[in-house]
Amino acid sequence: MSDINCVPRHVAIIMDGNGRWARKRGLPRTAGHQRGGDRIHPVALACARRGIEYVTVYAFSTENWTRPSAEIAALLHLLSTRIGSVARACLRDNLRLKLLGRLDGLSPESQEKVRGAVEMNAGNTGLTLCIAFDYGTRSEIVRAARQIVSRGVAPDAIDEELVSANLYTAGMPDVDLLIRCGGETRLSNFLMWQSAYAELYFTEVLWPDFGATDVDDALAEYARRNRRFGALPDGASSQ
Repeated sequence: MSDINCVPRHVAIIMDGNGRWARKRGLPRTAGHQRGGDRIHPVALACARRGIEYVTVYAFSTENWTRPSAEIAALLHLLSTRIGSVARACLRDNLRLKLLGRLDGLSPESQEKVRGAVEMNAGNTGLTLCIAFDYGTRSEIVRAARQIVSRGVAPDAIDEELVSANLYTAGMPDVDLLIRCGGETRLSNFLMWQSAYAELYFTEVLWPDFGATDVDDALAEYARRNRRFGALPDGASSQ
């Protein structure tokens, strides 16, 4: 894309379709999650090469704890075993890692691995790859409200800027483009505050098959959108 103004600063991705990808191939769901995990760094790198500054992927939601225990265990194991290789790839390609959400559900050893991966890439200056783990917008806003109240902030002093400053994404730009793979058309409690004016892009492509060409398709659609942020179209009348 030649026009820098058509490139979103922050892209969020709901990585849907891992289970269906595996089922179509007669494989266990865990194989789909493994393949999906392998796609995170290549897609982030493709975004970096197209001038995008932030990519946030939905790795594990607060609602995912209701899934079968065997699948939860497999997802947690995947994070623990793959985070090191992702961190090394990010270090090589100058991508910065950031965690959005909570680590409480992980073992102390796994928590340490994740924190070490983030610290390893703290000095990188390229695209920031945010991993949303044990994340949900509603719990994020509750957490922010509790933080604000605990500091004794007067009700009249609470505004949108203050709430934003207490979210996991503090200091980051709002989402410009939200991509959901797998044919579903829901936000699923993902970055809903930050996506208030995001362009939504839904694709039938299952996440394990998602690649650079699919990134380009999403960016091409984004470039065609007229983002007005609530303003009237040019030449339109409010009467």
